[in-house]
Amino acid sequence: MSGVRIEEHPDRLVVTLDRPEKRNAIDADLIAELHAVCAELEARPRLLLLTGGTEGIFAGGADIGQLRERGRLDALAAINSAAFARIRALPMPTVAAVDGPALGGGAELAYACDLRICTERAVFGQPEVRLGILAGAGATHRLPALIGEARAKELLFTGRRVDAAEALRIGLVNRVVAEPGELLPTAHSLLDEMAKGSALALRLTKLAVDAPTAAHPQLDLVSQAVLFEDEEKRRRMTEFLERRSAR
Repeated sequence: MSGVRIEEHPDRLVVTLDRPEKRNAIDADLIAELHAVCAELEARPRLLLLTGGTEGIFAGGADIGQLRERGRLDALAAINSAAFARIRALPMPTVAAVDGPALGGGAELAYACDLRICTERAVFGQPEVRLGILAGAGATHRLPALIGEARAKELLFTGRRVDAAEALRIGLVNRVVAEPGELLPTAHSLLDEMAKGSALALRLTKLAVDAPTAAHPQLDLVSQAVLFEDEEKRRRMTEFLERRSAR
């Protein structure tokens, strides 16, 4: 793959956007590569760490040169939004590690992940209205879910950028690290904590959290019923009780 670098680990995939000459702008080729990543994680579910590296740029948005030439049929084809929705629906949890600007489609790519960690020099923004379009790859529904409707509308209507401190305060990111060198170790540490849990429990928890409100509590009950019969649950609870007895 030319637009991304991939590192395979037993329990996770690390995907680094790698178009430095274009500030990791999201073009059709990169979207195709993200679809290939999703296909891999759908076939063999693992955790995902998505990053632009620690060179001061996550993704500067969609490739404006390509975007300018797209017409209504391209919009209806959901070129970017379909890939981001596929990332959002991956079976296992996903983390975006953001260093520097995440703008337009780049911000929407980060929103598609379950959790976000960033450096102090990270910046998020939706400048689409200033380019004569809307944020059509997920921000109009994911941003309100993350930070509330009023705040989301302000950012979508004005194109104002949000720095790391504000992003943490309003709940757009989960953690901010002081130095770029801390970003990936912190993201891996968070994934390590997830990896301590049951993979099936993680999958079903994500499925439950992402389900429509109307699906609860029935979905919770069915998921718990599956887990109650899982041998992994019995093993983990037995080990817990044995440790407690030993103390």
